[in-house]
Amino acid sequence: MRWSVLTDNLDILLQGLLVTLQVSVLAWLLAVAIGVVVALLRVTRSRAARFLGTAYVEFVRNVPLLVLIFFLFFALPDIGITLSGFWAGVIGLGVYTGAFIGEVLRSGILGVPRGQLEAALSSGLTYLQAMRLVILPQAIRTTIPPLGNQTINLIKNSSLTAAVSVFDILGTANLIGSRTFAFTPVYIGAAMLYLVLTIPAAIGVNAVERRLRIGYR
Repeated sequence: MRWSVLTDNLDILLQGLLVTLQVSVLAWLLAVAIGVVVALLRVTRSRAARFLGTAYVEFVRNVPLLVLIFFLFFALPDIGITLSGFWAGVIGLGVYTGAFIGEVLRSGILGVPRGQLEAALSSGLTYLQAMRLVILPQAIRTTIPPLGNQTINLIKNSSLTAAVSVFDILGTANLIGSRTFAFTPVYIGAAMLYLVLTIPAAIGVNAVERRLRIGYR
């Protein structure tokens, strides 16, 4: 195998790594923001709000991520909204992952004893203040492992942005492979670059979980 193709194109692969990192970070921030809102909608007393949150989760979870990205990139221009492949990928990933993060946070919120919310409300806090200051911190503490899994899934799912001409890790690997026909070393190299992102993320999640567990004790 022509392993030299990796060193010869290392600068391009590293640029792809940077793009993947950028897409993943921006999409993660959007996903967390959406997830918090969805989780709050799913546990509120308002039937209409619960229906809205449930409809969002069920729709997004049952639509393939690639279809969502294609819709943002190819269909929105029909109504005058044009997104680059980069932003279509970021928004698609964020919207998609936000539904899963919302469900994770919802389970964490439901795991907090109901008396915690009632005590916070009786102390003079509003519902949103009670959620932000009392309930969500406890819910996040107990949901670090599944939140970490969703983060790693998001990083891996970012490879789908290559389908809309984003030169991330997979996009640059496709480009180099089409030029050199050395597909085996190129895709092995791409897999290694994804591990460069996912393994530290997994280690970081485990470290945060241990620290929070110690702090909780």
